[in-house]
Amino acid sequence: MAKPAITDEAAAKAGQEALILHLRPIVELDEDRFFELAGLNRDLRMELTTEGDLIVMPPAGGESSQRNAEITIQLGSWAKHDGTGATFDSSGGFRLPNGAVRSPDASWVERTRLAALTDEQRRKFLPLCPEFVVELRLPSGSLNVLQGKMQEYLENGAKLGWLIDPENKRVYVYRPGEPVRELKNPESVSGDPVLPGFVLDLREIW
Repeated sequence: MAKPAITDEAAAKAGQEALILHLRPIVELDEDRFFELAGLNRDLRMELTTEGDLIVMPPAGGESSQRNAEITIQLGSWAKHDGTGATFDSSGGFRLPNGAVRSPDASWVERTRLAALTDEQRRKFLPLCPEFVVELRLPSGSLNVLQGKMQEYLENGAKLGWLIDPENKRVYVYRPGEPVRELKNPESVSGDPVLPGFVLDLREIW
């Protein structure tokens, strides 16, 4: 008999939330060691904060995974047609200028910046902050934590960020030097001028 699928709601009730491990000053996890650790635990998403804390996130539930895939598909389709940059999914890690290693749910980087990296740099966490980042809130996720991550992206060079909250049908738009813009139940959101011509159809996300 097949086991019932684990929904996001069930995962939240089971307490499958992000686990934060404070390592310093007992353990100093440098980038190479963290890269090896992440490789040994591919079923988990891991991030490293600028304070040296290890954040371990369980796999997303089916509904959130489907939403995340839809965002990546739409962004990737636009990027392929546009040709000026590359799309990354939630498994991609970026070492930000502040030393943190983050994995946005979706992101985009200009090809000129990628071309400037060495082969060794491209094989590991990319040493840059994407121009565009997306974070998708899970039912059990903290909005405050995600808002903090969005601000961190901006402080490290992101030009545009979207925090998408499907449960409440909200999109928070982040741009450098501007107040956060909250969109209530929008059908779409535009990436202009950072991503010229890209429009995310949110009807596929809600």
